[in-house]
Amino acid sequence: MQNKTVCIIPARGGSKRIPRKNIKAFCGKPIIAYSIEAAIESGLFDEVMVSTDDTEIADIAQQYGASVPFIRSEKNANDYATTIDVIDEVLDAYEANGQHFDLACCIYATAPFVSTSLLNAAHKKLISEALDCVFPAVEYSYPVQRALIQNKEGKITMREPKYQLTRSQDLEKIYHDVGIFYFTKTKAIALKRQLWTDNTSIIELKETETQDIDTLEDWAIAEMKFKLLNDPKT
Repeated sequence: MQNKTVCIIPARGGSKRIPRKNIKAFCGKPIIAYSIEAAIESGLFDEVMVSTDDTEIADIAQQYGASVPFIRSEKNANDYATTIDVIDEVLDAYEANGQHFDLACCIYATAPFVSTSLLNAAHKKLISEALDCVFPAVEYSYPVQRALIQNKEGKITMREPKYQLTRSQDLEKIYHDVGIFYFTKTKAIALKRQLWTDNTSIIELKETETQDIDTLEDWAIAEMKFKLLNDPKT
């Protein structure tokens, strides 16, 4: 039996560091449009929905093909609500309406580097390897084992001195989440109350294929990377 699959795109209206971040124009269209279009074009989802408390965001989401079946509750639209809180609210609302989903993919609204191929690769890995969750990650560009710390007097020391003479190529690879999406089994989310479990894997990306967007400087860098990636001459 085929898994029923929902794409959830959280997009509240009250972003602080970059006002109206979720619908700000990114390389010519609202940034949320990239998440919606990739989800729809992937063909993976029975439902592509946006969870928002904002009517303008809801209107734009619908213009690009997403559904907005309900407005997000006030308690899950503040600065303290977690992604898990939002996912739970969405899944509970669908359950109350008689709709059950086996798989859920939470794609962030500010994820212009998401693609249909990336979503399909994550879905394939999730199913074929019987995982609870798959998400994109990037290897740290510099070995974190060589991190420096500074004391109150301004003097520095290695955080892990035992690695001072270890060759970089002999150090363990360490990755970080890039905040694009989480493709999960809904039962695992409900049971663990967290986005990923100890039965989770990643899709490894290059640093040029993603960009965290928290400041206007980040935004400018993201647009530069996006243009380079999508320039047919490169």
